[in-house]
Amino acid sequence: MYSFDLLLAEHGAPVLAGIKTANLITCRRAWYPDLPELLKTYQAVFHDRGVRFRILCACDYRFLLLIYRPERLLNDLASQEARTLLMQNGYPMEEGLDVLLEHLSERIMTNREFPHEIGLFLGYPVEDVRGFIEQRGKDCKLSGYWKVYGDEQAARRLFHQFDRCRDTARGYIERGMTILELFAA
Repeated sequence: MYSFDLLLAEHGAPVLAGIKTANLITCRRAWYPDLPELLKTYQAVFHDRGVRFRILCACDYRFLLLIYRPERLLNDLASQEARTLLMQNGYPMEEGLDVLLEHLSERIMTNREFPHEIGLFLGYPVEDVRGFIEQRGKDCKLSGYWKVYGDEQAARRLFHQFDRCRDTARGYIERGMTILELFAA
């Protein structure tokens, strides 16, 4: 079992550091049964730093936790291309971010297939999300944090940044620092 801080370092460090819009983290319910309560502390500490935590889905076995930066997310979703793709999937684009996230949550819980437009909520380039949907996840140029159908070199640079951030955060946590000390001090 990972400590929650190590889980956040592994999967949320780029968001906490401000270099990525959002990440989706799968949390085993058996390991983190009190996650909703635990998140209250993190919400309080990180709120003024522009980071939010939201459980998108809770089932018997896991929580799907979205860690995100609302301002960046709104900016990412504002492009006409992103708006069009989301509207095609029934998102009420004239509503606020909370309503969009609630719609995403409903799609996760009720669709047989995972809603691939989630990539837009995670800060993936629109062309990569569209490419993944159109190509059904095949024939990508690069596979890393997401499957790349557009600018491969830009994606490689981002993936390298994310890896360095994750590895650095993990190192500090493994040496005894907490995620709150590392990112909220």
